[in-house]
Parts: sequence; C-alpha cells; structure tokens
Amino acid sequence: MTVRRTLPTKGRTLIGAWCFADHYGPDDVAQSGGMDVPPHPHTGLQTVSWLFSGEIEHRDSIGSHAIVRPGELNLMTAGRGISHSEVSTPNSPALHGMQLWVALPGRARFTAPNFEHYVPEPVTIDGGVLRLFLGSLAGDTSPVDTFTPLLGAEIVLDAGGTIELATDSAYEHGVIVDDGNVELDGTALARAELGYLAPGLTTITLRNTGTSSARVLLLGGPPFGEQVVMWWNFMGRTHEDIEAYRSAWQAGDSQFGTVDGYLTKQGTEFRLPAPELPNARLSPRD
Repeated sequence: MTVRRTLPTKGRTLIGAWCFADHYGPDDVAQSGGMDVPPHPHTGLQTVSWLFSGEIEHRDSIGSHAIVRPGELNLMTAGRGISHSEVSTPNSPALHGMQLWVALPGRARFTAPNFEHYVPEPVTIDGGVLRLFLGSLAGDTSPVDTFTPLLGAEIVLDAGGTIELATDSAYEHGVIVDDGNVELDGTALARAELGYLAPGLTTITLRNTGTSSARVLLLGGPPFGEQVVMWWNFMGRTHEDIEAYRSAWQAGDSQFGTVDGYLTKQGTEFRLPAPELPNARLSPRD
C-alpha cells in the first residue's frame, strides 16, 4: 500500500496538537491484500481514523470493537497506554483514507484510554460540502470533546468552486489535498501535499481550479506550545519516557492491556514487537 507521510516533516512537527498525518490509497485490496496491522501500543496521544473508501475493523485493549467507515470519525485516546489492531474488511475492494494523531498536553497525557465514534452530518456551503468531525466551522460544531482546541474537517469542493471560511485567528492551519487541483489562499497544492497557514488569519480561501470535484482535509488548532518526543507509536516528553514505554510493551506489561479477537490470517495470535531504539538520544520537538 502506498502511504504518503505529510506530517511530521523536516520543517514542521505540529499543526496545533496535530502531530502525525498519513495519506494512503486508493489501494486495490485484491492486489495488495489490504490492511492488517496486528496489536500495537500507543501512549500520550489520540488516533483519528478517517476513511474515503473501504472499511477497517478496529479492536482495542479496553474492549472497543468498531468498524471504521467513510465519513465517520473514530477517535482513540491512548493516554497512559492502550493497544489496538486495524484490519480491512471484506467490504473493502478499495482502501483509501487518512491516519491522524493528536498530541495530548502534559496535563492529560496520563489520562485513561478511551474510544469514541461520531458520524458528522454533511453541511452544504457555497462552493462545496464539508463534514466537520472536530471543533467548529461554518456554523457547525462537533460534540466530540478534545484536550486542546482542534479543528478537523473533510471538504469537497465543487468543480471550479471557491470556498471562503471564517477561521479563528489564534489557530494555525494545515490543508492536505486528497484529490483534485486546489489552491490555498492562492498557492497551488499537489496531491497529498500539506499547505500551512500561520496564526493571524480570520479567513481561509480554498479554490478548485479543476473541472471535477476536489477533496481536502482541513486541520487546525492554536500552537501546541509544548515539546514532545515521538518515536514509533509512543509520545512522551523525554528519551527516558520512550525507553520505559518500549520496555513495558516488550515485557507484556498490563499498561497496554490485551486486544481480544485479533488473529493473523494463519489463525494465530500475534502482536507487533517494538523496533530497536536508535543509537542516539531522542531529541524533543516543538
């Protein structure tokens, strides 16, 4: 499966509390076999699963069992520690979506793990349609609580359409193009490219310069203001945090629980081992 890493990049680690964004597909599951990610751990962050096509079965160590479908938010809070698996279902001839992570602030990074599911209603605006899954935008507000102010929305622009959105001037924003020819405040963006806007703006303009519809993800939030250490699936504040999380996962510590119901295609249980730490001290990023 082709996966395009759009955040973090060499020049930018965070947009608000958004700390990770992978864009994948569309992938022909008949050719690739689809997604099969065995149980693996997370700490200090939230995962946001957002699909454009296909289905993914989610299982986690707090007993959640859900199907991730297009246009539906699945938000998993790792907090002090969780593990989960992700497997595409037989109803996925094509798999296509975004995997996003949100950094938890220091006051919340040891919170209890949790899982939430929310289906936003499409909102028709001049120039297109949006689905708001986190925060507030265009007169709509998501009921999903977050630990820092966040904005997350899928926007489909009409062919040749232009959308002007009122935004919070305290937020920085990122736009990731899934499909189409899009300009962000006059700057053209390529597919899977991240466009960034610093705080201070009260409006954002998105323009579809193509002859068919275009789709983007809009992310935002006030600058996070904390340094983080992110390695593999762990978010901490120091190198020692990451060492401790890795050791606990490798030892099968109860911190991460057990994912019930996951079996490999051979019908056996399995969980992903952590890679070796690099031969250098992990440095904080902000």
